[in-house]
Amino acid sequence: MMSGKRILLGVTGSIAAYKAVDILRGLQEQGAEVRVVMTRNACRFVSKLTFEALSGFPVLSDEYDPHERIGHIDVTSGLDLALVAPATANCIGKIAAGIADDALTSALMAIDCPLMIAPAMNDRMYQNPVLRRNLELLRDLGVRIIEPGVGKLACGTVGQGRLAEPDRIVDAVSVSFAPRDFTGVTVLVTAGPTREAIDAVRFISNPSTGKMGYALARAARDRGANVILISGPTTLTPPAGVTFIAVTSAADLHRAVMEHFGQAQVLVMAAAVSDFRPVTVSDRKIKKEAAPATLELDRTVDILQQLGEMPRKCLLVGFAAETDNVLDNASRKLRAKNLDMVVANDLKTAGAGFGSDTNVVTIIDRTGMTTSLPLMDKAEVAARVLDKVLELKEKSGNLP
Repeated sequence: MMSGKRILLGVTGSIAAYKAVDILRGLQEQGAEVRVVMTRNACRFVSKLTFEALSGFPVLSDEYDPHERIGHIDVTSGLDLALVAPATANCIGKIAAGIADDALTSALMAIDCPLMIAPAMNDRMYQNPVLRRNLELLRDLGVRIIEPGVGKLACGTVGQGRLAEPDRIVDAVSVSFAPRDFTGVTVLVTAGPTREAIDAVRFISNPSTGKMGYALARAARDRGANVILISGPTTLTPPAGVTFIAVTSAADLHRAVMEHFGQAQVLVMAAAVSDFRPVTVSDRKIKKEAAPATLELDRTVDILQQLGEMPRKCLLVGFAAETDNVLDNASRKLRAKNLDMVVANDLKTAGAGFGSDTNVVTIIDRTGMTTSLPLMDKAEVAARVLDKVLELKEKSGNLP
């Protein structure tokens, strides 16, 4: 899968540095050529000799090594991807700030290939607002973040910060080399919440941030698709290279979807659409003392239901965010709305659901096949969803 790919593996001074050995082997097993660059503190946990013996190449750890010509430049020539795993908070901060004061950060400053980072640290450090800001900045710059897992940490506490398992990291790297297998396919994605106005300043909505839908749009774009992204109000920047349509209410979303429905071979309905809207809406702010004691609501149009009932030559993918009987409710939704596939997640699961950068989902297709995915970055979830779409394409033959 990675045959002929040249990858730089950066290893920093985390107790999880020993797992980088398994990451190296996993990358090699898929055919990659791996060059290792270590920080000085990483060498305190695992020796250079270990990586040199396994990779078959010298390991760079000192940019002033007299035996290296210009080590941080030479090691980055011809790279297909750079991966830092584990990445400490210190290293992440340096990368985000453009600091190049050691062999690894100097090498990363010189790369002209995609960069992936797998953080590893204490859970309190991982939740630090400065660290979160740095990660968000890197995401905006196109860096892929492989979210850490939840579990027992080196300090003895339990929380999120544990380096993602090596096989998951290797899989994320493999996914990043995905072929452009959606070339010629138009994918329509809905994302984010809708807002149903009560008056000029108040509305009914939900906690959706749009991250899952935007990840799907980016993943489809990266795989060659023509992407139409219809999004409710979010703080996210629309991905470059997609047709972006901003909407506010469920009615707005309904109109936009129906307008573009006929262009798509794949519809991925990831938006969290409000199920109810106020019967009456004021164009002015309703004063608190004048507000009625009850708010009369009406149901919004069930867009997914309507799409499922229409004649179509496309694959229809829905999402089911549940708190109880997750798989049963998701399966019922798949059948009732005539979906080709539903992506279910339990909102009570740590790391899943609204606002998170990660998700834990189960994919169910119309044949009854169920695929449960562990905690992973929403970009990885998006890649897996598209993989399943391709599998259904092969069965139904309704994509180009």
